[in-house]
Amino acid sequence: MKILLIVLATVTGIGILFEASLRLIFGLGNPPLYIADEKIGYLLAPEQNVRRMGNQIQINQYSMRSQTIDPIKQTSTLRILVLGDSIVNGGWWTDQQETISALMEDDLASSLSSSSFSSIEVLNASANSWGPRNELAYLERFGLLEAQVVILIINTDDLFATAPTSIPVGRDRNYPSSKPPLAAIELFEQVFTKPKPIPEMERVRAEKGDRVGFNLEAIQQIKAVATQNDARFILAMTPLLRELQGTGSRDYEIKARERLNKFVETENIFYIDFLPVFKEFPQPEFLYRDHIHLSPPGNRLVSETLSKFVNGKQLSLNSER
Repeated sequence: MKILLIVLATVTGIGILFEASLRLIFGLGNPPLYIADEKIGYLLAPEQNVRRMGNQIQINQYSMRSQTIDPIKQTSTLRILVLGDSIVNGGWWTDQQETISALMEDDLASSLSSSSFSSIEVLNASANSWGPRNELAYLERFGLLEAQVVILIINTDDLFATAPTSIPVGRDRNYPSSKPPLAAIELFEQVFTKPKPIPEMERVRAEKGDRVGFNLEAIQQIKAVATQNDARFILAMTPLLRELQGTGSRDYEIKARERLNKFVETENIFYIDFLPVFKEFPQPEFLYRDHIHLSPPGNRLVSETLSKFVNGKQLSLNSER
């Protein structure tokens, strides 16, 4: 009996140590949570501060990957709102301070002495797999929060993004709506089980009509919201890794890019295409962590490019607005 108790105590102790290690070292058992939204589709639940795989993830009261902000901006503050998907959000693989928005804030802070602003805020309104229609719905819900500059960052795939949907929330393990009871359970599910298909998503993915046109219209409306609020609007697009290698962009992507080029010219939108920017980089594959998401050098290149434009063109804005 005594031996049995010793064995049980040992096993229990090992289990507790294992669970604590998964939580403290890897952040398992405490994933960022999502909430469903009828029009936006989904967004990160507000007021979260978690650590995953050593990376800090903070979500403020407006479901932004940013610190808590005052909705009433100080007159001497330049506030920039960056909209995007997982590239802007950074996901669990990117620390809060290494996101594009945080890097931009650091870059621009060094130029304050030559401007009429005393502080810079770069807000990050984003979520994994968002497209222009999600981002438009977010703006319609929360507004610009007095931002003087709005930057929409898309990637090539976003030109074909489907309509917002809340179907994945709580059903797709990448969009959890509640925390798992144990970190060990999350580890088991992530490593040893296959994702369960969601039949309803097939209908979403099979959306009919001119999907590129739908997304261009959403971009047009985002620009209209910015213009109505006296804010400058910037559109930027990052390429897929394969567009920089081998045969490059596929035929349907080339056609969509041509439509986008005509669209931004007609709408008089300031547009930064990162395809030629990335091609100038000696080894473009170093800019990526996979086929679409950017590595730290990729984030740095995007943030520096955007900061140079904002610093050169936008800091002349009157701080008394």
